[in-house]
Amino acid sequence: MEQKTSLKYYLFTILILGLANIFVWNFVFGLSPPAGGLKVVFFDIGQGDSIFIESPQKHQILIDGGPSNKVIEKLGFEMPFWDKKIDLIILTHPDYDHLRGLLDVLDNYTVGNIMWTGELSEGKTFESWQEKIKKEGANIFLTKAGDKITAGDVKIDILYPFDLLKEDSKNNNETSIVGRLVFGSTSFLFTGDASKKNEQEIILTNQSIESNVLKIAHHGSKYSTSKEFLASVKPNLAVISVGANNSYGHPTSEVLSALTEFGIKVIRTDEQGDIEMLSDGNLINY
Repeated sequence: MEQKTSLKYYLFTILILGLANIFVWNFVFGLSPPAGGLKVVFFDIGQGDSIFIESPQKHQILIDGGPSNKVIEKLGFEMPFWDKKIDLIILTHPDYDHLRGLLDVLDNYTVGNIMWTGELSEGKTFESWQEKIKKEGANIFLTKAGDKITAGDVKIDILYPFDLLKEDSKNNNETSIVGRLVFGSTSFLFTGDASKKNEQEIILTNQSIESNVLKIAHHGSKYSTSKEFLASVKPNLAVISVGANNSYGHPTSEVLSALTEFGIKVIRTDEQGDIEMLSDGNLINY
């Protein structure tokens, strides 16, 4: 009788531990993209930008790192704890709210490739960036319009800047990398902090910019997101990466009104936290 009781207790314990193990692994991995799917996550990073992309073949791309080390916590939720490699990081431009978190990424992850414009800036954060990318040993690419990124079934076309930058700009925002991601029949347009001037320049090139999802430039500043640009992109969804109660008044009523006028659904990180989108190549779910 005691042996049967011991056996039942043993089997019950194994069952409980097995179930617990399932819950633990689900927590570690989080929500995975569907088979053959694309994941794009706009991190709630405060007043800044940071976007995580995972291709169907598990290529991992990080666009910008936000204004703090919070990006490390965010990556920890999206990537398995043992995965300390990122295939590509893209710095759209060297302003603090896009650059700062990438320093921590370089400290905590092995990065295979780094893409940026080479735009010079000032300050200790930028100096640290230059030092760390030299030590990282990654392949470094200075990019311009016409360059293409291929990550399995995912393609990213670089639309801006038009030429390699050779000197310090008076306005880093206007040097922002603008890229259009295409997966199947779905598309995303990532704009950094591009200005209305940049938007107009892109329109005049007659490049393909129609996209399902538009990452609103410069956190919804009045200096970006012209009506002409919205009419050309024709997005269904607009994502605004912005800090709650920020001192800049972002996003501005001007931009929000324009988005409403065009019937574009707006999703904001300050209201919804991390914004995760999954695409099967035909539809985008979020």
